[in-house]
Amino acid sequence: METVEIKVDMAGIHEKRLRKCLSKLKGIEKVEVDGSSQKVVVTGYAHKNKILKALRRAGLKAEFWSAQNEILLNAYASGSCGYGSFRINNFNIF
Repeated sequence: METVEIKVDMAGIHEKRLRKCLSKLKGIEKVEVDGSSQKVVVTGYAHKNKILKALRRAGLKAEFWSAQNEILLNAYASGSCGYGSFRINNFNIF
């Protein structure tokens, strides 16, 4: 059994539509959706590329969950990307 983590742009879609899309695939045992972090965890025997392809075919913006997504989510949750100045490519942004 394999667990696949996917980032899905949840703007304007319902969890029901997402689950319906994934329920058509054979081998999926469990689908967990976290709307606040836009993270979907799929557990089962379906290949991860087939899962991603099914989501994209349904018109959803999806990509595999990466460590960068986790870092951005933690930075946003802790408020460290709030106000203040920071440097991007040698330019100061206020």
